Amino acid sequence: MTSAADRPILFLDVDGPLIPFGSSEGRLRAAVPDSPTSFDHGNPLLDRLDPGVGPRLLALGCPLVWATTWLEDANEAVAPRLGLPTLPVVEWPDSGADDVPRGLHWKTRPLVEWSDGRPFIWVDDEISATDRVWVAAQHPGASLLHRVDPTKGLVDADFSALAAWLDAVGAG
Repeated sequence: MTSAADRPILFLDVDGPLIPFGSSEGRLRAAVPDSPTSFDHGNPLLDRLDPGVGPRLLALGCPLVWATTWLEDANEAVAPRLGLPTLPVVEWPDSGADDVPRGLHWKTRPLVEWSDGRPFIWVDDEISATDRVWVAAQHPGASLLHRVDPTKGLVDADFSALAAWLDAVGAG
């Protein structure tokens, strides 16, 4: 069995993968009246969070890390609604878009640096072919850059793809 320290890191974006931009009809509401997490943090889209996603992410057995502009707010507003513990947060560099090669997402380099050669999964709605090529050339470990449809958020097919990749790299 693979220890938690050897498991691939799962970098997780919030907007798109966890808070879909499509209609919230049919999605479960995470806020429970009178619960300590029923505040809205000024973002009505938090009601689009599906509380069933948290247990499914935890079941993957990967250390979860916030890779979002929400930064520490993800631990305060999102994690409790999904049943997630406080997670580490990638702190983004202050460098501007001029420091990023054309077509490369501004998160790509910092995530590769943060992983420090360790296998990782990056779940985001803005991943491109350029990001995949760059990571393949610059990152010595296995990686899965998994693009989520931002109108749907994480769905069954996404979890199947993540689990299949983990099995393929011997981490499942």
